[in-house]
Amino acid sequence: MISVTDLRNGTKVKMDGGLWMCVDYQHQKIGRGGAKVVAKFKNLETGVTVERSFNSGEKLEDIYVETKDLQYLYAEGDELVLMDLETYEQFHVPKDITEAAKFLKEGMTVQGSMYNGRPLDITPPFTVELKIVDTPPGVRGDTVSGGTKPATLETGAVVQVPLFVEVGEVIKVDTRTGSYISRA
Repeated sequence: MISVTDLRNGTKVKMDGGLWMCVDYQHQKIGRGGAKVVAKFKNLETGVTVERSFNSGEKLEDIYVETKDLQYLYAEGDELVLMDLETYEQFHVPKDITEAAKFLKEGMTVQGSMYNGRPLDITPPFTVELKIVDTPPGVRGDTVSGGTKPATLETGAVVQVPLFVEVGEVIKVDTRTGSYISRA
């Protein structure tokens, strides 16, 4: 059990029959009354966000989340197929488990947060190298202005790139922000 005063961003707890992660919290002291904690939680299974208030003495059931290396195998409809690199067990998880799913390449290793043998969340590497498959051509003289243009990557993701970048080039992309970093 964990006291609500020990909540921090990223703390994972079991509450109301589901698994939740604290995304924001605030301690409030009100006049002569007792302190209370107001926290926002994201459901790790459905993605729903709720806000709850607790008195300072309340407790929540914390959960143990293990981090494992998983390999992204392929996409199947609205699901991603991942494989545990130690046991070779395969998992089907929804694509919306992470915002960065659009930057995943087949065979890529990702970090998986596991609870009771199933992934709750996946975190890809912070930077990935992807090939540009479609982008408008750069016009001579436009490179000085520092403008950007949309580029479609091999995974289907669209990012803004400088005007001098062309089709067929490999670029580095930050998966946390979805932005261009440099040529690879």
